[in-house]
Amino acid sequence: MKGKSLAILLSILLVVGVGGYFLVRYQVIQNNINLGLDLQGGVHVVLEAVDTPEAPVQADSIDKVKAVIENRVNLTGLKEPIIQKEGTRRLIVELPGVKNTQEAIDMIGKTAQLMFVTAEGKIVLTGEDLKDAQAATRPTDNEPYVALRFNEEGKKKFSEITTELVRKYPNPDDPNRIIAIILDDEVLTSPFVRDAITTGNAEISGGYKTLEEANKLAILLRSGALPVKLEKVAIQSVGPTLGVDSLEKSTKAGIIGVTVILIFMVAFYRLPGILADISLVIYMFLVLGILAALNATLTLPGIAGFLLSIGMAVDANIIIFERVKEELKEGNSLRRSIEAGFSRAFTTVFDANTTTLIAAAILYFFGTGAIRGFAVTLSIGILASMFTAITFTRWLLRLTVNTGIKNKKLFGA
Repeated sequence: MKGKSLAILLSILLVVGVGGYFLVRYQVIQNNINLGLDLQGGVHVVLEAVDTPEAPVQADSIDKVKAVIENRVNLTGLKEPIIQKEGTRRLIVELPGVKNTQEAIDMIGKTAQLMFVTAEGKIVLTGEDLKDAQAATRPTDNEPYVALRFNEEGKKKFSEITTELVRKYPNPDDPNRIIAIILDDEVLTSPFVRDAITTGNAEISGGYKTLEEANKLAILLRSGALPVKLEKVAIQSVGPTLGVDSLEKSTKAGIIGVTVILIFMVAFYRLPGILADISLVIYMFLVLGILAALNATLTLPGIAGFLLSIGMAVDANIIIFERVKEELKEGNSLRRSIEAGFSRAFTTVFDANTTTLIAAAILYFFGTGAIRGFAVTLSIGILASMFTAITFTRWLLRLTVNTGIKNKKLFGA
């Protein structure tokens, strides 16, 4: 029994050491956690809805704008954008990792009003008749184009107008056969209608040098038009240098803080302190692993929440060990003192963590952006700390007692 318990303890130390080395050495966790705007740089834009004769700002206009911009940003493949309302007319958009600031602003703020107009100036279709838009290249000449697919109403309209133009103007080269495709008052292309198109499909070609250019238009068309006009109120570009500096300082502060905690636990609680340090290291990898699995975005407030949860994890161990020391001072055996100490401390630890979880839940549901990030990391950290302190540390202490150690001084008594 003694040999088996000792072997398990040594195996745990080996696994923690080797596993931690590989996780750090190959940056397994780091490569799977996104960094927020304040850590990797990007762009912060404040947009304001303004009244126009054609589209006055309504009570729900900013909500519609938010939905359209969220759709656009997600279609571009940007990770973890932060889009939130400010008042009744403003919208804050934060795009981490964006290098071309102006291009991003043009993408999210473009109105994307699509119209199909005949040579006589009649609008026959709009973006509302569009079902899908995809960028592609022709196999014959690799020319980029945007393939449009209309909904049933759009299919019917397009079929009627193309059939009418072919019937009304027999000459295929008649200028009246032209249907101009206009985006935001800019003529993208003016193709001739050669035949009646009844399939509900159309193409926008010409003027696109790369597939990426065509894809940008397809994204705008798929995401829909903005219901109101937007003006840029403020643009703030956060450079990667500032983000790297913030990350380095936060990492340095975290390492110093954790090191002090590890030394403190060993100095005050001796052998249980060493076991608590092992649990703490596992706890940190567990929390970071969960964040990586969730593909979470880490911001400075998120790091603060993580470090605060480390403090909560240490606090739980301190409460438990103090109860164990009290039991030892009363003359109880190591095994009985450990079991009694954990039992007596459980209610205190549970209550303290529960109240913090409630506070984190309030921050999450009523907060936005970075505040939510803080709440998420804090909540994950608290749940993980309760597991490691109440379950894992207790198991390590039991294994230690099973090795045959009986010297109470090793437990700080």
